[in-house]
Amino acid sequence: MILPIVAYGDPVLRAETQEITKDYPDLDRLIDNMFETMYAANGIGLAAPQVGLDIRMFIVDLDSVAQDAEEVEDPEERERLLQYKGFKKVFINPIILEETGEEWPFEEGCLSIPNIREEVKRQDTIRIEYEDENFNLVEAQFDDMAARVIQHEYDHIEGVLFTDKLNPLKRRLLTRRLANISKGNVKVDYKMRFPQRKGR
Repeated sequence: MILPIVAYGDPVLRAETQEITKDYPDLDRLIDNMFETMYAANGIGLAAPQVGLDIRMFIVDLDSVAQDAEEVEDPEERERLLQYKGFKKVFINPIILEETGEEWPFEEGCLSIPNIREEVKRQDTIRIEYEDENFNLVEAQFDDMAARVIQHEYDHIEGVLFTDKLNPLKRRLLTRRLANISKGNVKVDYKMRFPQRKGR
């Protein structure tokens, strides 16, 4: 089932999220619904607060990044992208233990903030502890694009949006566009819930 994605301005995107246990109601269905919702919106990551839930969980699927590799001429760059083939993971109760490496800029977007993309700097490598969909405890290291997407989604469960990482001038320039998103004055081709739209 495709769930509505919560738009910028909804309090749940700033909420303190709670850890969950394996007896969380209908968790398997929720995970399936989140993947279906993410694919319908052409996303590569989605956090529970983005579907209105204040829990510490997010999903990532980078397979589409690997598919894009076919159009890349540089063999080194193609190889870098192909490593994400089949990269599909569920992160439950994650804790980023360490962020290392050089900061690198990349233009990010967010399904909760449609039609806005801005350059964000993030560190190259992370070490993270999380539980998978079967509640097996995992500790892993990720770098490059995987690290970036995981950092972006992790920010969501910490109540942080990518726009928070922009410099004050950039944020001011986006004020009106962000307000319009909250009101539903934006064109999107996926299901959304707008906090300030009447009869939302």
